[in-house]
Amino acid sequence: MKHPKIGLALGSGGARGFAHLGVIKVLKDAGIPIDLIAGSSMGALVACFYGAGIDLNRLYTLSTAFKRKYFLDFTVPKMGFITGKKVTEFIRMFTHGKNIEDFSIPISIVATDLLTGEKVIFTKGSAAEAVRASISIPGIFVPVKYNGRLLVDGGVTDRVPISVAKEMGADIVIAVDVSRVKQNAEITSIYDVIMQSIDIMQTEIINIQESAANIMIRPPVEDFSSRAFTNIEEIIKQGEEETKKHLDQIAAEIEHWKGRN
Repeated sequence: MKHPKIGLALGSGGARGFAHLGVIKVLKDAGIPIDLIAGSSMGALVACFYGAGIDLNRLYTLSTAFKRKYFLDFTVPKMGFITGKKVTEFIRMFTHGKNIEDFSIPISIVATDLLTGEKVIFTKGSAAEAVRASISIPGIFVPVKYNGRLLVDGGVTDRVPISVAKEMGADIVIAVDVSRVKQNAEITSIYDVIMQSIDIMQTEIINIQESAANIMIRPPVEDFSSRAFTNIEEIIKQGEEETKKHLDQIAAEIEHWKGRN
């Protein structure tokens, strides 16, 4: 019997994006295959770590040891506060310097061309360089210059890249949104201002896009800081628990697809 090609669309959300690990673990434990992943920003980082073949248990350990000091390299602000060289090397080390096309499953990484407003999708080339572009939060990270383009965070144009997963050939798309707007949030830094603004601007787009996904998983992580990289274990746990609630729906979608094919 034919089986549907299942794609994940992992959204942006800073530290809240570690919830994606919990989603992946529950899907794997339930025997639900992950055939491809499209990721924006933090979703791209998790997608690459998984695609590079890093064991999930090791990813859990790695994530809880994740600290800002490991990847923040501040510069005199011109187009951003953080140069991004540290985080690029961090990603390169943990993906073993692989290119995207060398991963165990197809991965697409979404960035945004600041000059044209176009969505830029990486499917080959250096994973570290692509993720570095995808996580370039405007005003925080220095944009990436690439082939005449000036690239910033994928979340600017496509917070949860459902359409990208479909273009990759997914029959069933499981989307994960970890950037819901926290109302009355404590805004204390320029990072908070920028992240909250992007989340607000993307909210209506996500509401429209939701119908394009077969399953939309929204771990309740809005009360966690997107920038502090604390409470990582709790964030992952929220991803696990919310995914468990959707397992019956995912199984039904798979059976429905089989019935039509």
